[in-house]
Amino acid sequence: MTLLAIDWSSVGIKTLQFILSFSILVVLHELGHYFPAKWFKCRVEKFYLFFNPWFSLFKKKIGETEWGIGWIPFGGYVKISGMVDESMDKEQMKLPPKPYEFRSKPAWQRLIIMVGGVTVNVILAIIIFIGIMWKWGEEFLPAKNVKYGIVADSLGERVGLKDGDVILKVGDKEVRNALKYAGEVILSNAHEMTVLRDGNEMKITYTDELIKSLNKSKGDFFADVRMPFVVEEVTKGGAADKSGLLKEDRIIAVDTVPTPFYNDFVKAVKGKSEKTIQLKILRNDKDTLVKPVTLTKEGKIGVQRISALSKLGFKSDTLHYTLAQSVPKGFEMCWTSLNRYVTGIGQLFNGKANPNDSLGSVISIGKIFPGIWDWEAFWTLTALFSIILAFMNILPIPGLDGGHALFCIVEIVTGKKPSDKFMEYAQMVGMVLLLGLMAYAMGLDIWRLFK
Repeated sequence: MTLLAIDWSSVGIKTLQFILSFSILVVLHELGHYFPAKWFKCRVEKFYLFFNPWFSLFKKKIGETEWGIGWIPFGGYVKISGMVDESMDKEQMKLPPKPYEFRSKPAWQRLIIMVGGVTVNVILAIIIFIGIMWKWGEEFLPAKNVKYGIVADSLGERVGLKDGDVILKVGDKEVRNALKYAGEVILSNAHEMTVLRDGNEMKITYTDELIKSLNKSKGDFFADVRMPFVVEEVTKGGAADKSGLLKEDRIIAVDTVPTPFYNDFVKAVKGKSEKTIQLKILRNDKDTLVKPVTLTKEGKIGVQRISALSKLGFKSDTLHYTLAQSVPKGFEMCWTSLNRYVTGIGQLFNGKANPNDSLGSVISIGKIFPGIWDWEAFWTLTALFSIILAFMNILPIPGLDGGHALFCIVEIVTGKKPSDKFMEYAQMVGMVLLLGLMAYAMGLDIWRLFK
């Protein structure tokens, strides 16, 4: 891949969405610590979006708190006086505790301060899901409405799927949304699919190796909805434009090879870069024309195809909710999202996923966002990441909120408070582990980019 081959406009939109989403999550998470700290009369010395070693992009002191923006986009923090945190301010901890310090407060107050960020993330996810259900509802494509069947990619073919199949069930669970075949397989404990082929139902079995491969490919190379190749937009000055192709033309053959569907077209032009081909097109659903088109070096003809299923005659179903109905649905989606994420984490330990394939840094997260600005997708991903942030932070690991919360719970139960020195060592070990994991994940992403 060369730099010129990268769609920089798409990269820019993905980056902007990531920065906005991440900023919302981090700021609200840290406010979840800030407000309980202020309620319990703790002094908050700093409030930062992103980390700021050596210098800050912006900072301003208001009252006793310095508000700022750092330059390393890996999170954010609030520095509360008298708390052993990532700042590792050992000098402060050597002095006698002061009434406004975190360590001077009762264990139950410290516990509330520490779980505040996670609580806000969960509430935020629920509110976003409620808003999504109220605004856009829930759209899905039932398997019965996949009128042309699927396109079986390499992983699908490996387990016995064929173009034109319709996947009806994964295990004993009906496929509710045909746009999420891979996700259904990954998150199911089943090893069997029910497929409709040539009017007959049949069973296809598979092993955990398929799930492992799908986790590695992030769900790609399995099965997509098969659709015809209909032109949505012709690139001005491109090969198709020069040959007279028009919007809504349907490409039905390349040279003498029939291409009733887009995947057939892709196969037909493979290896024909910079060659002239004869495109047979159907115009206005009645006129058949043949147009010579010279493929580009990348094997393109200079058109944008219709990918919106509704424009191709597919009948998707949309469930609309009132505000009152959206509330329980928002809670349900929050719980379902958490359950799916925990299932994915579990697959790292049962062999269904390889950590080297599944781990990723901010680069992987940023790539998940769509290359166009889609508010529904943006808020859906933000809600999902809010759940993930909550789960990761509540893990009982020193250096995370869950580690501090665990020590508070132990103190409440036993009546014995861990020493400041113990907390320093625990924080140090936790930070080394977390920074090591972050560096490893970043290294994997950089390796994938070069690879």
